[in-house]
Amino acid sequence: MSRIFKEKSKTIPISKQMVWEAFKKVKKNKGGSGVDGISLEQFEVNLEDNLYKLWNRLSSGSYFPPAVKQVKIPKGNGESRILGIPTIADRIGQQVVKTLLEPRLEAIFDDSSYGYRPMKSSHQALYEVRKNVRQYAWVIDLDISKFFDTVNHKKLLKALELHVEEGWMTMYIQRWLEAEKLELSSGIRKANKRGTPQGGVISPLLANLYLHYGFDKWFRIHYPKLPFVRYADDAIIHCGTEEEAKEVLQKINKRLKDCDLELHPEKTKIVYCKDYRRKLKKKKVQFDFLGFSFRPMSKPSKRGGMFLGYGESVSTSKYQQMIKEIRDTRFHKWSTASISDIAELLNPKIRGWMHYYEKFRKMSLKGVFRNLHNRLIKWVLNRYKRFKGSKREGAEYLRKVKKAYPYLFYHWSVDYPFV
Repeated sequence: MSRIFKEKSKTIPISKQMVWEAFKKVKKNKGGSGVDGISLEQFEVNLEDNLYKLWNRLSSGSYFPPAVKQVKIPKGNGESRILGIPTIADRIGQQVVKTLLEPRLEAIFDDSSYGYRPMKSSHQALYEVRKNVRQYAWVIDLDISKFFDTVNHKKLLKALELHVEEGWMTMYIQRWLEAEKLELSSGIRKANKRGTPQGGVISPLLANLYLHYGFDKWFRIHYPKLPFVRYADDAIIHCGTEEEAKEVLQKINKRLKDCDLELHPEKTKIVYCKDYRRKLKKKKVQFDFLGFSFRPMSKPSKRGGMFLGYGESVSTSKYQQMIKEIRDTRFHKWSTASISDIAELLNPKIRGWMHYYEKFRKMSLKGVFRNLHNRLIKWVLNRYKRFKGSKREGAEYLRKVKKAYPYLFYHWSVDYPFV
């Protein structure tokens, strides 16, 4: 990196070291190419020139972001969301500003906001909800409709002015907010008059700022005794009675409309956290949050026997999504592949599932791995004709493989019942 450290900073105090550190973070987070089609690997071919050019434009105020590539991402429930993917260079530029801005905003953010924040996680949010449903009988399951697409730019910039004195920083953030959107399927470019691209490096930070003033701070002032847990645009609010929940939801609905936001009419609901202490007959007794379903369920008692508790398990939509990912590989038809090839394909998925779901709920993936093993048996029967289609012999073969190679599949080393 010879040349990039020779020049002095220009009008705007963005140093070459800041650009270099931002590049390392972007590289660590990976991600695809933007509208220019340049991948991280291609960007690194002329890394010194590319970073120098970016620094030169950022530090002189002449940087204008290219259009943001629009990609549809399935949500697993038949719906899809739009992911906006900036170019590699643009992500580096956003990271430079985010690194400067994030500590300021972190100092004012609410402790009950968990999404996209350093030292905060979805597991922490889930533990907090688990604790709260034991104390409060009612929940408002809050879902903001198309939040990232509807953020009001003027109101966001007004909130930003409270924490940013540097005109150049506000200027760049406004340019990123207003960058054109390019739909790849149609080739149509659209001006971005609302929203902040879900996929941009700085977007989650700006989204948290918008909801800090739009919801968190307002809620603390008006309902200081009620706990809530927010993760990005999803929030769980805990109430003592149904009447209280209805009143709070009505006030929240009005508040969000004042912020140019709308609640999703179907996904937002009031839920009764029914357990052995709570006897009311209510239809809505389940809500989903961060991949888990909170609902009434039988739990073992310390004194023996079972009791009706209120707890969490993998949500139906996430369970079906994992099953679909296994099914879509179609590995059971790989008649010439080895079982090691299948393990190499599936282990990254299995590792990710277990690290997320097992950390919060032990043995929560039994059904998923049962489905996987049944599909492995199909592969055995297709691969080895000597078993003559016998599922019993195919299952026995898998047991022998597991005994001989207990770490072949990531989950085999864990105490899961082997099917």
